[in-house]
Amino acid sequence: MHILICGGAGYVGSHAAYVLAERGHEVTVLDDLSTGHRQAVRWGPLVEADLLRPETLDIAFARPVDAVMHFCARSLVGESVAAPYDYYTHNVSGSLNLLKAMRRHQVQRLVFSSTAAIFGRPCADAIDEDHPKAPINPYGASKWMVERILADAAQAYGLRSVSLRYFNAAGAAAEAGIGESHTPETHLLPNILRSALGQGPQLRIFGNDYPTVDGTCVRDYVHVLDLAQAHLQALDYMQTRTGAHCFNLGNGTGFSVLQVIDSARSVSGLPVAFEYAPRRPGDPAVLVASSLRAREHLGWNPRRQRLDEIVSSAWDWHRNASY
Repeated sequence: MHILICGGAGYVGSHAAYVLAERGHEVTVLDDLSTGHRQAVRWGPLVEADLLRPETLDIAFARPVDAVMHFCARSLVGESVAAPYDYYTHNVSGSLNLLKAMRRHQVQRLVFSSTAAIFGRPCADAIDEDHPKAPINPYGASKWMVERILADAAQAYGLRSVSLRYFNAAGAAAEAGIGESHTPETHLLPNILRSALGQGPQLRIFGNDYPTVDGTCVRDYVHVLDLAQAHLQALDYMQTRTGAHCFNLGNGTGFSVLQVIDSARSVSGLPVAFEYAPRRPGDPAVLVASSLRAREHLGWNPRRQRLDEIVSSAWDWHRNASY
């Protein structure tokens, strides 16, 4: 198939492009390069376009497109609280512009990059798809709004969609020359590795008095290549199923901040200094996914579940990072 990857110059999008190309699919990347990296576009042509400028989108559909993967988004929680209009404009209005372009070009399948942030504060030890949706920041709310739009589009226009709700994407495909690089960097693992390499500030741990194994927050880390594989399986799922569908993606196992730091020390052989800081408002003690539905319906089975394996792949990329 020919897949249009919107946001394919970014972290998860570039890994999806890699996996699709490895499976023999054709890839076109649409990106405005505001947060993505030109160097990460390696498996198909780049169309520089902006979802907020609808007139720039049609060129990406010049060749027939079988399906779209939509990764474009503003995704910093704190920034979303400070600038909600920007987040609703980029994440909701931008998605609507893309959906309208798809409708103009008669493209009826979409895989949407969603987030665990739609759930808000957890009400269960393992969060499944039926967990209440009560986002506590504009970022999560904007993603939930798009999921609602997709459900309405299924009914009104017959659009087939799969929304994949990531927990904590981590790791890299160092063998393909792609990895995780954001500005600013807010994710734990790259910040640990950058600190170890002397490329970033001293690491700060927000809170050490949570009711967890060592007092630090516990999160569910899923390898980015396993996430990319889920996108491929979502395409297959839509071949025979109509409607809008949603799946949570995580390992189902949580690791604390200190456990991730210990793994990084072991993998890199370098010290990782850190300091404790006060808790951040709204940070739950534990966030872990139940991905049973994705396993049962998509046939998704994450292969890289060991923490050291995830950290090692990220380390292999960061120590030779090209962007």
